Amino acid sequence: MRILIVDAGNYCRSPAAEAVCRALAQRAGLGKQMTFGSAGLKDKHAGDTADPRTIAACEARGYDLGAFRCREIGAEDFATTDLILAMDRDNLRQLEERRPAGSAVRIELFLGDREVPDPYFGETDGFAVMMDQVEAGARRLLTTLGAEEP
Repeated sequence: MRILIVDAGNYCRSPAAEAVCRALAQRAGLGKQMTFGSAGLKDKHAGDTADPRTIAACEARGYDLGAFRCREIGAEDFATTDLILAMDRDNLRQLEERRPAGSAVRIELFLGDREVPDPYFGETDGFAVMMDQVEAGARRLLTTLGAEEP
Protein backbone atom coordinates (compact mmCIF):
# COMPACT_ATOMS: atom_id res chain seq x y z
CA MET A 1 0.00 0.00 0.00
CA ARG A 2 1.34 3.43 -1.00
CA ILE A 3 0.44 6.27 1.36
CA LEU A 4 1.14 9.95 0.76
CA ILE A 5 0.85 12.55 3.53
CA VAL A 6 0.20 16.14 2.45
CA ASP A 7 0.31 19.56 4.04
CA ALA A 8 0.72 23.09 2.70
CA GLY A 9 4.46 23.17 2.06
CA ASN A 10 5.83 19.72 2.94
CA TYR A 11 8.00 21.51 5.46
CA CYS A 12 6.69 20.74 8.99
CA ARG A 13 3.82 18.30 9.56
CA SER A 14 3.96 16.00 6.55
CA PRO A 15 7.71 15.24 6.76
CA ALA A 16 7.30 14.38 10.44
CA ALA A 17 4.30 12.17 9.70
CA GLU A 18 6.16 10.42 6.89
CA ALA A 19 9.13 9.65 9.16
CA VAL A 20 6.96 8.47 12.05
CA CYS A 21 4.69 6.31 9.87
CA ARG A 22 7.66 4.71 8.13
CA ALA A 23 9.42 3.94 11.41
CA LEU A 24 6.32 2.52 13.10
CA ALA A 25 5.48 0.41 10.04
CA GLN A 26 9.01 -1.01 10.05
CA ARG A 27 8.76 -1.78 13.78
CA ALA A 28 5.47 -3.57 13.11
CA GLY A 29 7.11 -5.64 10.35
CA LEU A 30 5.18 -3.87 7.59
CA GLY A 31 8.03 -1.94 6.00
CA LYS A 32 7.78 -3.91 2.75
CA GLN A 33 3.97 -3.86 2.58
CA MET A 34 3.51 -0.12 3.15
CA THR A 35 5.43 2.76 1.67
CA PHE A 36 5.14 6.31 2.89
CA GLY A 37 5.88 9.60 1.24
CA SER A 38 4.91 13.20 1.71
CA ALA A 39 4.32 16.27 -0.43
CA GLY A 40 3.12 19.83 -0.21
CA LEU A 41 0.44 21.76 -2.00
CA LYS A 42 2.94 24.54 -2.77
CA ASP A 43 6.40 24.41 -4.30
CA LYS A 44 7.81 27.09 -1.95
CA HIS A 45 10.16 24.67 -0.17
CA ALA A 46 10.73 22.17 -3.01
CA GLY A 47 14.21 20.69 -2.69
CA ASP A 48 14.73 22.03 0.85
CA THR A 49 15.18 20.01 4.01
CA ALA A 50 12.32 20.04 6.50
CA ASP A 51 11.94 22.95 8.92
CA PRO A 52 14.86 22.80 11.39
CA ARG A 53 12.35 22.71 14.26
CA THR A 54 10.69 19.65 12.70
CA ILE A 55 14.06 17.97 12.26
CA ALA A 56 14.91 18.65 15.92
CA ALA A 57 11.50 17.42 17.13
CA CYS A 58 11.86 14.21 15.10
CA GLU A 59 15.45 13.61 16.23
CA ALA A 60 14.40 14.09 19.87
CA ARG A 61 12.04 11.13 19.45
CA GLY A 62 14.34 8.95 17.37
CA TYR A 63 13.01 9.64 13.86
CA ASP A 64 15.39 10.43 11.01
CA LEU A 65 14.77 13.15 8.43
CA GLY A 66 18.38 13.28 7.20
CA ALA A 67 17.65 12.32 3.59
CA PHE A 68 14.32 14.14 3.38
CA ARG A 69 13.69 16.83 0.74
CA CYS A 70 10.46 18.80 0.30
CA ARG A 71 8.43 18.39 -2.87
CA GLU A 72 5.14 19.52 -4.36
CA ILE A 73 2.35 17.03 -5.06
CA GLY A 74 1.88 16.21 -8.73
CA ALA A 75 -0.90 14.76 -10.85
CA GLU A 76 0.96 11.44 -10.98
CA ASP A 77 0.60 11.10 -7.19
CA PHE A 78 -3.17 10.72 -7.60
CA ALA A 79 -2.54 7.74 -9.91
CA THR A 80 0.29 6.02 -8.04
CA THR A 81 -0.94 6.34 -4.45
CA ASP A 82 -3.53 4.22 -2.65
CA LEU A 83 -4.27 6.69 0.14
CA ILE A 84 -3.61 10.42 0.51
CA LEU A 85 -3.79 11.85 4.01
CA ALA A 86 -4.25 15.58 4.54
CA MET A 87 -3.04 17.26 7.71
CA ASP A 88 -5.95 19.72 7.89
CA ARG A 89 -9.31 20.46 6.28
CA ASP A 90 -7.93 23.18 4.00
CA ASN A 91 -5.36 20.70 2.67
CA LEU A 92 -8.18 18.18 2.20
CA ARG A 93 -10.25 20.70 0.24
CA GLN A 94 -7.30 21.64 -1.98
CA LEU A 95 -6.50 17.99 -2.66
CA GLU A 96 -10.07 17.35 -3.75
CA GLU A 97 -9.87 20.38 -6.05
CA ARG A 98 -6.62 19.08 -7.59
CA ARG A 99 -7.86 15.52 -7.99
CA PRO A 100 -7.65 14.64 -11.69
CA ALA A 101 -10.81 13.42 -13.39
CA GLY A 102 -11.18 9.68 -12.97
CA SER A 103 -8.89 9.42 -9.94
CA ALA A 104 -10.26 6.98 -7.37
CA VAL A 105 -7.57 7.49 -4.71
CA ARG A 106 -8.90 7.75 -1.15
CA ILE A 107 -8.27 11.18 0.39
CA GLU A 108 -8.83 11.60 4.13
CA LEU A 109 -7.65 13.58 7.13
CA PHE A 110 -4.54 12.13 8.79
CA LEU A 111 -6.19 12.16 12.22
CA GLY A 112 -9.54 10.87 10.98
CA ASP A 113 -11.88 13.57 12.25
CA ARG A 114 -9.38 16.14 13.56
CA GLU A 115 -6.67 18.38 12.15
CA VAL A 116 -2.98 18.54 12.99
CA PRO A 117 -2.47 22.29 13.55
CA ASP A 118 0.42 23.84 11.64
CA PRO A 119 3.17 24.80 14.14
CA TYR A 120 5.12 26.90 11.62
CA PHE A 121 4.19 30.34 12.94
CA GLY A 122 4.08 29.36 16.60
CA GLU A 123 6.59 28.68 19.31
CA THR A 124 8.91 25.68 19.43
CA ASP A 125 6.60 23.86 21.88
CA GLY A 126 4.07 23.60 19.04
CA PHE A 127 6.39 21.09 17.41
CA ALA A 128 6.23 18.81 20.45
CA VAL A 129 2.43 18.98 20.31
CA MET A 130 2.62 18.23 16.57
CA MET A 131 4.78 15.18 17.27
CA ASP A 132 2.31 13.89 19.89
CA GLN A 133 -0.50 14.16 17.32
CA VAL A 134 1.59 12.66 14.51
CA GLU A 135 2.60 9.67 16.62
CA ALA A 136 -1.01 9.09 17.69
CA GLY A 137 -2.19 9.43 14.09
CA ALA A 138 0.45 7.03 12.81
CA ARG A 139 -0.53 4.41 15.39
CA ARG A 140 -4.21 4.88 14.52
CA LEU A 141 -3.43 4.55 10.81
CA LEU A 142 -1.43 1.35 11.20
CA THR A 143 -4.07 -0.16 13.47
CA THR A 144 -6.80 0.81 10.97
CA LEU A 145 -4.77 -0.88 8.22
CA GLY A 146 -4.55 -4.07 10.24
CA ALA A 147 -1.18 -3.80 11.93
CA GLU A 148 -0.50 -5.03 15.44
CA GLU A 149 0.03 -2.18 17.94
CA PRO A 150 3.29 -0.58 16.68
